[in-house]
Amino acid sequence: LDSCRNLKTSDPTLFLLATHNMSFTAKWPSLVSRQRSPGLLATDPQHKTPALLKTQPNLFKPFQIRSLTLKNRIVISPMCQYSATDGFFNDWHLVHLGSFAKGGAGLIITEATGVEAAGRITPWCTGIWSDDHIEPAARIVNFIHQHSAAAGIQIAHAGRKASCFPPFLEPNGRKKIPLELGGWEIVGPTQGQEFNDSYHSPVELTKDDIERVIDSFGAATVRAEKAGFDVIEIHAAHGYLLSSFHSPLTNKRTDEYGGDYEGRTRLTIQIAQRVRRDWPADKPLFLRITSTDWAEGGWSLEDTVRLAKDLALVGVDVIDCSSGGNWSAQKITAGPGYQVPFAERVRRESGVPTIAVGEITSAVQAEDILFNGRADLVAIGRQALVDPFWGLHAAKELGAPVDWPIQYEWAVHHRL
Repeated sequence: LDSCRNLKTSDPTLFLLATHNMSFTAKWPSLVSRQRSPGLLATDPQHKTPALLKTQPNLFKPFQIRSLTLKNRIVISPMCQYSATDGFFNDWHLVHLGSFAKGGAGLIITEATGVEAAGRITPWCTGIWSDDHIEPAARIVNFIHQHSAAAGIQIAHAGRKASCFPPFLEPNGRKKIPLELGGWEIVGPTQGQEFNDSYHSPVELTKDDIERVIDSFGAATVRAEKAGFDVIEIHAAHGYLLSSFHSPLTNKRTDEYGGDYEGRTRLTIQIAQRVRRDWPADKPLFLRITSTDWAEGGWSLEDTVRLAKDLALVGVDVIDCSSGGNWSAQKITAGPGYQVPFAERVRRESGVPTIAVGEITSAVQAEDILFNGRADLVAIGRQALVDPFWGLHAAKELGAPVDWPIQYEWAVHHRL
């Protein structure tokens, strides 16, 4: 029993093993006490990187935000699955998100989860607009917690990029769902500013609509707390509702929600204030942002730095630095770690912790980002789909303890 308690787990298999043989810890000392070993780092000509790290790798150092301590710096990015019915998390999401918890990540964030039914990208996106959505979400949170990981939820409104087919049904790009096939009227900052001709044309949000959206984010926050999530991330990136308000390319309003920087960021600030008000004071609040539109005359990295400072004043703890997605004529220069400079500059100039994201695929690359102070956390996306156990494989590569699930550990060690 003491062995089971020491491992701080509610796993029923481990409980049976521990109670069946009270000398469990003597037989399996690696499960309760591991010694850290040195890890190798990259050699990067642009950064000072030692050949050998004689202390714990940065990627596996704990990170505390408010009362939450993440066991490591690995974040699983929100990745849409288009597999929900009426917004409900289901078995697919349990296995999908749960695999990353088993795989060693410190924080797993759900896909963009609609605060309103009309705020989904597709009819198959998850939602948190109803109290009925709480229990299925809590089931996933509980599983993630069993593996000593934290659970985050990204709350979102798709705005002018809503009411679309998922990409695997439209291999040449997203395409709007006709109203007669279950599509719906979409909204945005400006009348008629569709993303491109494959998307619906949005109706301009009225001030009453804006108040409703703010209320929806607040209500979603309360439900997320009831489901047991540890982190909320507000989605303000990729041309969805809040991102489209930020950019002068897509926000042509003449009222207090348009015009200059203060007007265009007003809605995001108000939503952050509302979420912070309705979210427990000891729980962290993240915000994902489009750091640049990659287009002349659009939202810039300088704007992002400024907004990061403003968001910190209303209680946002971490900025998740993505980019693009707001302007169809964007000119992105992509490549390994291409968005890391955004996280680095926001962190340096605003003093707000950041997440680096975008084509980060290897443990050495992730460790180098953290070692050089370019970000506080590293988000893994598509690479985690290829390798849900990316965290454990990264630990092995860097020489950190590899905490395989108890059900796998014996077989893995005998195989390796």
